[in-house]
Amino acid sequence: MENFSELNLNESLMQSITRMHFKIPTPIQAQAIPPALLGKDILGTAQTGTGKTLCYGITCINKLLNDKNSNALIICPTRELAVQIGDVLSGLIENKMNIKSAVLIGGESIQKQLKQLRKHPRLIIGTPGRLNDHLKKKSLRLHQTYFLVLDETDRMLDMGFTPQIEKILKYVPRRHQTLLFSATLPPNIVNIAEKYLNEPIRIRVGSTTTPISKIKQEVIQVNESNKYNQLLDQLHIRKGSILLFVKTKRNADKMVDRLRDDGHSCDCMHGNLRQSKRQRTLISFRSEKIRILVSTELAARGLDVPSIQHVINYHLPQVPEDFIHRIGRTARAGAEGSALTFITPNDKQMWYEIQKLINPNIKKEFNTFKKSNNRRKKRFSRFNQRGKSENKSFKENYFERYISEQTTERKKFKFKSNRFNNKNRKKSKYSFKFKKHGRRGKNRAF
Repeated sequence: MENFSELNLNESLMQSITRMHFKIPTPIQAQAIPPALLGKDILGTAQTGTGKTLCYGITCINKLLNDKNSNALIICPTRELAVQIGDVLSGLIENKMNIKSAVLIGGESIQKQLKQLRKHPRLIIGTPGRLNDHLKKKSLRLHQTYFLVLDETDRMLDMGFTPQIEKILKYVPRRHQTLLFSATLPPNIVNIAEKYLNEPIRIRVGSTTTPISKIKQEVIQVNESNKYNQLLDQLHIRKGSILLFVKTKRNADKMVDRLRDDGHSCDCMHGNLRQSKRQRTLISFRSEKIRILVSTELAARGLDVPSIQHVINYHLPQVPEDFIHRIGRTARAGAEGSALTFITPNDKQMWYEIQKLINPNIKKEFNTFKKSNNRRKKRFSRFNQRGKSENKSFKENYFERYISEQTTERKKFKFKSNRFNNKNRKKSKYSFKFKKHGRRGKNRAF
């Protein structure tokens, strides 16, 4: 398939594709759309940023246009990805198509979502938690769902959504078409595919462990104490928007405060923020009102911002596979981008695992990059201030004086036998006694 006109799509959908200037399909679209239009189940894996959303979006809308009695359900892991999918598919849906959609995610008013559901939308996009909430309230019915999409399935399973997904699938009719897309294919996804997919067509495009070739990767070896200063230097050198990844939510808040104090336009996005705040921050970043977005792993999947020129890994991820997803936020849709990673002595093992994932034949690096003993440096830092010529004599004098003081104290507090005269039973100045046990017993811990 060289262009979308070969697919024999619905006329109104073809007009929308032309209006949005989609001409040449990506490899995953060229391989997955034709069998999906025939009603086949799909098990697809591809690199991030290869156009998977449009792949199942075109198939979904074409099915809803040709079959007026069927509905579609798209399940994804994060709120931001659900909103993003809703925006992409809304661009394909024109008013004359008469297809209403609803985005059901946590953090938003449930009353607003109930109003959307009263209009009987045929296209439902949501996260597992909020979809289950509506199913319990019986405000959402899936008895007419024919088209089912599980997007970023590996991420949903990593986040612990397996029980919730299985509850949702119980409400879906047995006769339905399932499209399962995942960046990786671990054993738990294979089990789900065997359980819920009917003779799926396996589609694999590119290597899921190899970054896009247009990403320029850079690595800086640095000590933890000098890490932030190196970051400031890199922010000054680089131009364009920057996505900065840190380890925890607290790290994200602290980083934003420090960068703002140093005059940088930035904001953060993590799971502890309200959905309205997260959405405003993402809109500001897309419109380039802020230059730097500091985020946790929340922004590592599904975030499509074409204007991201640089991705900086201030902290390494906890899972090697997440490194591929992080740097995949740049160089989107054929553009070029760069990815910078800071490596500290404590990151040596994780960095080796990441490199081994990308290239299994790689040898260990940074063997000469030894861990620094910060505790020992702090302990003897006062000696270094006197200069190298005086260090030895000063240390000797210091320890000799310390030993002599200890000896004097021991002699001073040495107990003499005449202080404990049994006749006058006068207590010594330096005598002591153990505390008596309480009423709860002799073995009570004080």
